[in-house]
Amino acid sequence: MSDIDKFIIFCLESYKSAMNLNGQQALEDFENYDVFSYLNDGFNVLHTQGRKYLVVDINDYIAHRR
Repeated sequence: MSDIDKFIIFCLESYKSAMNLNGQQALEDFENYDVFSYLNDGFNVLHTQGRKYLVVDINDYIAHRR
């Protein structure tokens, strides 16, 4: 498993917990709003951020894509 894969899983789990979602709901949000590509493309910068920042950033990203 690559560092990017581990980072994406960390983000998915962090988002799921912060938003009080189950795994399926969080996965659907990531798939429907292309969060996986966003995290992959932005890995070099995003992986240096903390959990709270990442959850807010992902939530903002999803809100702008709705």
